[in-house]
Amino acid sequence: MVSTVETAEAFAWSGCTSVEDERRHRKQRLAAAFRIFSRYGFDEGVAGHITARDPERTDCFWVNPFGMDFGRIRVRDLLLVDPDGQVIDGIGTVNRAAYAIHSAVHRARPDVVAAAHSHSLYGKAFSTLGRTLDPITQDHCDFYQDHALYDGFRGVVLDREEGDNIATALGSTKAAILRNHGLLTVGHSVDEAAWWFIRMERCCHVTLLAEAAGTPVLIDDEAARQVYAEAGSHAGGWYTFQPLYQRVVEDEPDLLDE
Repeated sequence: MVSTVETAEAFAWSGCTSVEDERRHRKQRLAAAFRIFSRYGFDEGVAGHITARDPERTDCFWVNPFGMDFGRIRVRDLLLVDPDGQVIDGIGTVNRAAYAIHSAVHRARPDVVAAAHSHSLYGKAFSTLGRTLDPITQDHCDFYQDHALYDGFRGVVLDREEGDNIATALGSTKAAILRNHGLLTVGHSVDEAAWWFIRMERCCHVTLLAEAAGTPVLIDDEAARQVYAEAGSHAGGWYTFQPLYQRVVEDEPDLLDE
């Protein structure tokens, strides 16, 4: 069980005061994030996963069942996975790559509540360039000096070593570009991790468009730092997700079914 101090810090983004309420809150946001990812077209067959650390069993995380369409996921469909990759709550199987990647990230980053990875179109395309994003628009500055490159590809991530390599590359940043693979984002809340993924995918799209048309002009360091301070924070990521959450819950209330 987490301590009172740990609870207050971990529940900062939800306003919850009990483990039970916080667990429900995280699962609701997680189910909503999958519905939103579906709307954005981030789902592709069985690829993709978002996870949320359990607030009580902090070495375990909630994740989507393998093979279930993002657009149909409800709170009651989510699975709780232990450190060995075993499902200890819920019915279904776990994507092996989801376990390999997310278990490593959650283990390496105690500050991270949630992590998101999917094979989104523009993230995949940009990842083939093997580099990080340049600050070419205001939105790109959300990631200024706060994202990394995993410059390796060894096929489908199925083993612990490869997951650990990705977590090491991520370091203390909010996101990583996985070369020849796609994007990975993390956050102190499900809301934040999901928003950074949406934002990063859009930034990859804009970069590809701009570089196809010419040579983008870079934003200078001072201005990029100013924008990052305003919009690239944990609070900024959480807050920007709220309109998306409100809309999807109003449109698809069944996602909250327990």
